[in-house]
Amino acid sequence: MRLGLMLGYAGRRIELPVELVQEADRLGVYTVWTAEAYGSDAVSPLAWLGALTQNIRLGTAIMQMPGRTPANAAMTAMTLHQLSNGRFLLGLGLSGPQVVEGWHGQSYTQPLTRTREYVSILRHIFAREERLTFEGKLYQIPYQGDDATGLGKPLKSTLEAAPDIPIYLAAIGPKNVELTAEIADGWLPIFFSPQKYEEIYKPHIEAGFAKAGNGKSVANFDIAPTVSVVINDNLDICYNMLRPLLALYVGGMGAKGKNFYNDLAGRYGYEAEAADIQELYLSGKQGEAMMKVPPALIDDVALVGPRARVKERLSLWLNAPLTTMNITVFDVETLRIMVELLAELA
Repeated sequence: MRLGLMLGYAGRRIELPVELVQEADRLGVYTVWTAEAYGSDAVSPLAWLGALTQNIRLGTAIMQMPGRTPANAAMTAMTLHQLSNGRFLLGLGLSGPQVVEGWHGQSYTQPLTRTREYVSILRHIFAREERLTFEGKLYQIPYQGDDATGLGKPLKSTLEAAPDIPIYLAAIGPKNVELTAEIADGWLPIFFSPQKYEEIYKPHIEAGFAKAGNGKSVANFDIAPTVSVVINDNLDICYNMLRPLLALYVGGMGAKGKNFYNDLAGRYGYEAEAADIQELYLSGKQGEAMMKVPPALIDDVALVGPRARVKERLSLWLNAPLTTMNITVFDVETLRIMVELLAELA
């Protein structure tokens, strides 16, 4: 298993941890990932970091599909692929209905169909074998709507072919996980639990591989979860540092009945706790919601505690079929420790 570095997205101002990323580059970390919500985008910071590093791969986790046409995403991917000498990894996701419809002004309907068609168009553009034409349920290229001018014509990217750009998908729900295993090169799960893999994820991953055929398996598919890491001798401090994040996602990322992260916590066995967190968070009691996040849930999806405890629990992750662990850390020292621990356990 190799290490990646997850940076996330910016808040009020963009403050890139350049020294952290450059140290990761020096230490041989596989990739650095940037994200977007409804503020900073994922691409601009990644391009900036690409110019300041040498070897580390550059991934988006994720670029929001509803915010870009497939052709626009392909243009960005192929541009960064060339500028970085082949270091770019294209991570895509649907986001959620609140952002898709409330921010991008796009419909969230038929998410699985949208994902399948989007990835198919990307691969067509990357291959650059024929001019782009596509007749799908959601995408028609050239555009053929009632208001079409009739002047659109099939085109081919002016950039050289780049069929090897890896496509990753963020997925949580069972059907989306299955689709990811079928059509993508890698999977970017959030709040992944290695102990729950066999029960929660494996059946859907294997079903996706079976649909893909051609010998696709975990041997040629990158399972790359994001894992928060907090190393401190005081375990309560570690838990409290991660409670705001989990409370935000489980409690506040979505409405009642339409919160993917709340559903995931329920599938992990924390249905009652997830309901309490959501009730408190949506009623404005965020502090109380944070304190309702159970330590067991944090231990399921993160690595926290003294160095020895983190090393012991890291072995659980090494026993799962993971290829890349994308860690979220708050300082260079924690990054160095994680590199050391992986070397010790190798």
